[in-house]
Amino acid sequence: MKAELIAYKCDDQIIDTQSATSTTLNPIYFDNSPDCLAVLRHSCAHLMAQAIKALYPEVKFFVGPVIEDGFYYDFRVNASLSEEDLPKIEEKMKEFAAQKLDITRYNIEKDEAVLKFKDDDLKQEVLLRIPQGKVGIYKQGEFEDLCRGPHIPNTGFLRFFKLTRIAGAYLGGDEKREMLTRIYGTAFADKESLKEHLRILEEAKKRDHRKLGTELKLFHFDEQIGGGLPLWLNAGARMRSKLEHILYKIHRLRGYEPVRGPELLKADVWKLSGHYTNYKENMYFTRIDEVEYGIKPMNCVGHIKIYQSEVRSYRDLPIKYFEYGVVHRHEKSGVLHGLFRVREFTQDDAHIFCTQTQIKPLVLEILDFVGSLMRAFGFEYEMEISTKPEKAIGSDEIWENATKALKEALDEQGLKYGIDEGGGAFYGPKIDIKITDALRRKWQCGTIQVDFNLPERFELEYTTSENTKARPVMLHRAILGSFERFVGILTEHCAGEFPFFIAPTQVGIVPIAEAHLNYAKEIHKELLNLGVDSEIYDKNESLSKKIRNAEKQKLPMIVVLGDEEVAKKTVALRDRRAKEQKNLSLKEFLEFIREKLNEVHF
Repeated sequence: MKAELIAYKCDDQIIDTQSATSTTLNPIYFDNSPDCLAVLRHSCAHLMAQAIKALYPEVKFFVGPVIEDGFYYDFRVNASLSEEDLPKIEEKMKEFAAQKLDITRYNIEKDEAVLKFKDDDLKQEVLLRIPQGKVGIYKQGEFEDLCRGPHIPNTGFLRFFKLTRIAGAYLGGDEKREMLTRIYGTAFADKESLKEHLRILEEAKKRDHRKLGTELKLFHFDEQIGGGLPLWLNAGARMRSKLEHILYKIHRLRGYEPVRGPELLKADVWKLSGHYTNYKENMYFTRIDEVEYGIKPMNCVGHIKIYQSEVRSYRDLPIKYFEYGVVHRHEKSGVLHGLFRVREFTQDDAHIFCTQTQIKPLVLEILDFVGSLMRAFGFEYEMEISTKPEKAIGSDEIWENATKALKEALDEQGLKYGIDEGGGAFYGPKIDIKITDALRRKWQCGTIQVDFNLPERFELEYTTSENTKARPVMLHRAILGSFERFVGILTEHCAGEFPFFIAPTQVGIVPIAEAHLNYAKEIHKELLNLGVDSEIYDKNESLSKKIRNAEKQKLPMIVVLGDEEVAKKTVALRDRRAKEQKNLSLKEFLEFIREKLNEVHF
C-alpha cells in the first residue's frame, strides 16, 4: 500500500517531499518494500528513544539498528523497566508523532563529536566504532543521536508502530560487559500490515517450540548441566531417532557411505584447516598430556582424514561420506534460544570428494535431495549464494572459481537465487537453503559449500586416468542443518501437530477399563513391529479424561478399546488430521497404518 513519497539526495540528506518531482532526487515510495521499511523503522527507533528520553531524562543510549522484522534500541536507565512500561512509552511516541517534528541532519567532525558527547560513555563506545572524518547527527525536537541515516522527513509519518518486547543485552554483545536494557518494536506503512504482523507474533507465541517442547515432553534444559545443552526426553528422542532412520535410508539409496569422526582432535589439525585462525573464538579447547586439543565445531576435518586413510583413484570419485556428527560451538549465553541456538548439536552432515567436472551434477543432485525432504515436511524454500567473507582462506581466483561453479549449476537449471555478499564460510562460498514456515517466517537450514581450499591445505590427492596426481574438490553439505534447530522449526511450523511419519507418539491407545488392557498391549506390540510408537493411557481415570490427556499431546491418532472391541478384535479410531472417527478390524487398522507410513516419498 503506497502512502507518501519520500525522496533523498545521494548523500542521504532528506529533502522536503514537495520536491519529489526533481530529477536530482532518488525517490523511495513509502510502502512495505524492504528499503522503505528500513527507513521507516529506523526513524521509529529514534522516535522510541525520544519518548524514553522524555520519560527517563537520565537515560543514555548505545545503538538502535533496524533488524529483519523491526528495530530495537539498547540503553542504560536508572529504572527497572518491564513489559508493563511499553504502553506508556508508546503513548509518548504517539505524542511526538502527532507533533510532526522535522527530522534534520547535520554533520560534524568525529573529534568534535567526541567532545560534544564527552559525558556520555555509551556514545563514546559508539564513536570508537566510527572511522575518522565526518559523522552524522539526526535531530527531532530536543532529541538527537549519532546516526548514518537516512530518515523520514518528520515524525508525522510514523503512525503504525508497536513495541513488542523488552530484554537485556550485553554492551556490544560482549557477555563480559554490562547488561543494557533493550526494547524491540516494529513499524509498517499501513494499519493492515501492522495488524497482520501482530497476529503472527501472537500465533508465534502459541507455537513457541520452548513452550510446546515442555508440554509435549520433547526436551528439557537444566542450568545445573549448563545453558545451550538440551536434554532429549523420551518423546523427543523418539522423534530424533525417526529422523535419523529416515535420513540413513535415503543417504544409502543416494550412494552415501556412513562414517564417524572423533569429537576431539589435536589443535595442530585445526591450525592446518584454518579453523584455529578464523574460527577459534567459536571453539572449545583443552589440554591432554601437555598437548592442546580442540572439540570439533564441524565434521569436515574428520572426513578429510578418512579420505586420506587410503590411496584414491578417479574411479572412486565421487566419494560421499555422511555422519550424524555431534559438534560443539562456543555461543554467548545472551544468544542462546531454545533449540534454535545451542552449544551442542548434531548435524546431518555430508562431505563429497569429487572432480571439478562433477561439481554441477552433484550440486543439482543435492538440490533434488533438498526438494524431496522439504516437500515431505511441508516446507517451501528458496536459495541464496553466499560469497567470500572478510575472514577467508584461499586466493581470490579459487573463490571466483568456486562461486562460479555454484552459479552455473543453478543457472543451468533456471533456478532462482539471491546473493548474500560476504556471507560465505571462511573456506568457501555456499548455497544457503532458506525454508518458509506456516507463519511465512524464513529460516536458514541447509547449506551446500564448494571448497577448493581444504583439499589444498591437506594436500588431498587422487590418481587420474593418466596416472598423474590431481586435487579433488570438497563439497560440504547439510540439508536439515542440525537436528536441534530443525526440530525447533518443525515444532513451530506444525504447532506441535507433527506429520504421522515423524510424530514422537503416533497412536494413543485408550483402554476403557482394566479388562481391556491386555488387548491394548497386544496392539502396542503390533505397532512396534511396524516401527510405530504408541502410548497406552491406562491410569485409573475416566474415559473422557484419558482421551483429553491424549489429545493434549496432539497425537495423530487415538484408538479406544472397550468390551465390543476386545470381543470382535476391532478398534474405535479417532484420526486427528482427517477429523473423523471410524471402527476398523485390527487387521484393517494395521493395514491403514502401513498405508500412512508409505504416504510420504523422499
